[in-house]
Amino acid sequence: MPRRRRGQKKGYARRPAGMVEAVLLLLLHFEPAHGYTLREGVDEFGLGAIDISAIYRTLRDMEDRGWVTSSWDEEETRGPPRRVYRITDAGEEMLATWMHKLDETRRMLSRLVGKYNKHMEVCEGDHYPRIHIELETEEDK
Repeated sequence: MPRRRRGQKKGYARRPAGMVEAVLLLLLHFEPAHGYTLREGVDEFGLGAIDISAIYRTLRDMEDRGWVTSSWDEEETRGPPRRVYRITDAGEEMLATWMHKLDETRRMLSRLVGKYNKHMEVCEGDHYPRIHIELETEEDK
């Protein structure tokens, strides 16, 4: 039986694999940033429950993979120096790959949800009437 992560509700799917990395790469595609700025940007994508330490671990892992690079910013900060992250060419390629795969997933999900909605319209909420209906959506055509 699959284990649930802490805070995950029964019956709910967890965050798709790679989503955090894809969001971080997208944010870095816009401009270089430090961890706390990236953490704020992650909220826009519905991933707000991620702890800042997880963001930094992910950034270090992405740096080990060559997707991002970092350097210390000693000029643009009022406090101690902060590490600023930048996307690399390999990170750009990975981001493009993820966007392509996410677009494919979006189309599959659209078909699934469209068929469900069509079924619910015809069946008026009943889940099992054995009638033959055409469940084709616009995406299927």
